[in-house]
Amino acid sequence: MSEWKLIRLEFGRNVAHFGELGIGIEQTSERVRSDTLFSAWLSTYARLFTSAEVNDLIEKFKTNPPFRLSSTFIYQQINGEIIYYLPRPLKSPSGYSDNDLAISKSYKKLNYLPLKIWQRWYQGQGFTEQDRESLISTTKSEAFQYKEAFKIQKVPKIGVDRITRATNLYHTGMVQYRCEQQENEVKSLSGLYFLVQFPEANPELENTFLGVLDFLGGEGIGGERSSGAGQFKRNISTVLTPQWQEVINFQNGNAHSLISLFWQHSVTSELIHQASYELQERGGWITSSSADKRRKAVRMFAEGSVFLSQPEGQLADVTPDGFRAHHVYRSGISLSLPISIQGESRS
Repeated sequence: MSEWKLIRLEFGRNVAHFGELGIGIEQTSERVRSDTLFSAWLSTYARLFTSAEVNDLIEKFKTNPPFRLSSTFIYQQINGEIIYYLPRPLKSPSGYSDNDLAISKSYKKLNYLPLKIWQRWYQGQGFTEQDRESLISTTKSEAFQYKEAFKIQKVPKIGVDRITRATNLYHTGMVQYRCEQQENEVKSLSGLYFLVQFPEANPELENTFLGVLDFLGGEGIGGERSSGAGQFKRNISTVLTPQWQEVINFQNGNAHSLISLFWQHSVTSELIHQASYELQERGGWITSSSADKRRKAVRMFAEGSVFLSQPEGQLADVTPDGFRAHHVYRSGISLSLPISIQGESRS
């Protein structure tokens, strides 16, 4: 039986820079996708363990992944309750009419849903008339408070040319999450969380995973780490709440919604039959070497994509041409949640 953990990352007052391909250095995402999280964790693992152990672990991911990671998503505390947000599946929930122009604009703004709404729409009674009236009458519900969990600002930086030593002023986008001072400590009121699934209970591997993650927290994740950006602490509790247990163990689904990126070398026509998906191009620089090389870009299925059968995914070899120091991989190993959508047959 598989073992699931929920990991909350608390940034306190620390800012972070999460660049995305094509958005420019001045901008930042509010979260980290699964491939970036995997790469950061694996790079940290490589610093703590031998080359033989690293290679052995990579080979396991190629055949039978020892764990699967979701992307990170926003959580925030509202009125003493922790609200977890999930990407809205790209299939409409039962009860929702795509022809309802009165609410279509508000509905399309809901890229992320609070867990209780996500569960009700996609594992429960579906979209109700009460939901419709709520979208018409107010934008102050939890679903519309997503962007209140963080703020993004541009921070001035000075760049120095390696050859001429000339300086250049530029701005970098930084994301900061909500926090408050409580006596002698700073309490995080929002941040990032992700799910990790182990195919079976393995205390030794789980402890190793968490230990490497804690080390990564001290180093920081994302860009601008040399200035202290991206440092976090892991919330000590990794136990799923009863509601999360219900979501993960839902038995009446007829589809699967991605909560990670997904890639595999050959995608069958059966897999994408009646699927609803978005593609995300993924690139970036090699961070484990001094070589000034870009990884090969790949296109992956984005979070929220819906398939009738459960996608598995695999590692993508994105080693640049002519780069021989080591292989470079990007994780397309997927993680999804079961959902029920109207008018589809169960796979």
